[in-house]
Amino acid sequence: MELPFAEAWKIKMVEPLRKSTREEREQWLREAHYNVFMLKAEQVYIDCLTDSGTGAMSDRQWSAMMLGDESYAGATSFYKFQEVVQRLFGFKYVIPTHQGRAAENVLFSYLVKEGDVVPGNAHFDTTKGHIEARKAKAIDVTIDEAKNTQLELPFKGNVSLEKLEKVLSGGQRDGYRVPFMVLTVTNNTVGGQPVSMQNIRETCALCHQYGVPVVMDSARFAENAYFIKMREDGYQDKTIKEIAREMYSYVDAMTMSAKKDGLVNMGGFIAMNNKDWYEGAKLFCIPFEGFLTYGGLNGRDLNALAVGLDENTEFPMLETRIHQVHYLAEKLDEYGIPYQRPVGGHALFIDADKILCNVPKEEFPAQTLTCELYLEAGIRGCEIGYILADRDPVTRENRFGGLDLLRLCIPRRVYTDNHMNVIAAALKNVYDRRHEITRGVAIEWEAPLMRHFTVQLKRL
Repeated sequence: MELPFAEAWKIKMVEPLRKSTREEREQWLREAHYNVFMLKAEQVYIDCLTDSGTGAMSDRQWSAMMLGDESYAGATSFYKFQEVVQRLFGFKYVIPTHQGRAAENVLFSYLVKEGDVVPGNAHFDTTKGHIEARKAKAIDVTIDEAKNTQLELPFKGNVSLEKLEKVLSGGQRDGYRVPFMVLTVTNNTVGGQPVSMQNIRETCALCHQYGVPVVMDSARFAENAYFIKMREDGYQDKTIKEIAREMYSYVDAMTMSAKKDGLVNMGGFIAMNNKDWYEGAKLFCIPFEGFLTYGGLNGRDLNALAVGLDENTEFPMLETRIHQVHYLAEKLDEYGIPYQRPVGGHALFIDADKILCNVPKEEFPAQTLTCELYLEAGIRGCEIGYILADRDPVTRENRFGGLDLLRLCIPRRVYTDNHMNVIAAALKNVYDRRHEITRGVAIEWEAPLMRHFTVQLKRL
């Protein structure tokens, strides 16, 4: 008899969860202005808001924290962390930051100027925000197939080389500057979809042909490497570390939110081989983040991150993590609930447009579905759709051109498959009464940039 799949770890510590009543959740959601970011953690039963900083660290990481060197400058913890980054990614210069958006803020402060155009495969909202805040333009060059959520393609996060070349050649023809391209692995905004090694190679070659560097947004690089190993010819016998090293051999720099594939609760970094970029980024690291050898992090954080990067580039860890995400997808398949296919490595992205067909796009179906799931069972997801897309910086019109998804992120090493069963059952209950949901939400107040986090809504 073949043995069933089992996790590559065992549980050593637990945290109690509190269940709430429907009446309590209705009150809490009203008080939060129908923005689940504004809910208190104690008001949430199963938290799938994000996989960023919400994972459980290992005993080796906790052990490493006890050895953290808290020296302001030149801490041994920095050099341990630097050695791991240099070994895994092949970059000489390393700048720690307190998280991924801080890494973008430091690097983009040096690189992005007003009027620039920065292409990317579906920039995440913070990345796009850092570009647009500097009065530059972010252009999506993801393949068109990514918009068809029911289409099965192994690498749906790929860059369209045709779209990319149009941007690059346009810069030469029309005189706008393309300071770099952002290549995001995996592509979060279109449903956690991976990018193939072939596409990474060809994208970088095309950019370099036009003299444009490539910055890899690396929050989930290890999961991308896992999918290359499992789905792309020629990589089945390679280790995750070998695949990752090849991925980064083609690009010029990286930014990383280490709160995802670094397996830590706080942390990020920039790495590159370009000394001019390093010197330029240093000028912004010190006033924004702190000295170069801590960059907003404690020594113990740097130690934990060094261990986490090594742990999460081992196959058993990734296999266990991604297996749980796929387990939830199989339950949704049983219930006929549409999501971005094939399932990615960190989350399920539920296609709200295909579920809440009676809710017009102007009333934000994915945000409405997010609220309905919370009311159903205290499960907190996250809208990755029309609210996150923000307004066009010129016309100030809502951007309705992309996907409208409810993202259910699965924290690493936190929940069991029984929790996945609860999530699936709650979604089925909402799905079964989907035709009764005919109105959505309206914006009462929003920030001028990155409104997603603090928007205030009302039910219609």
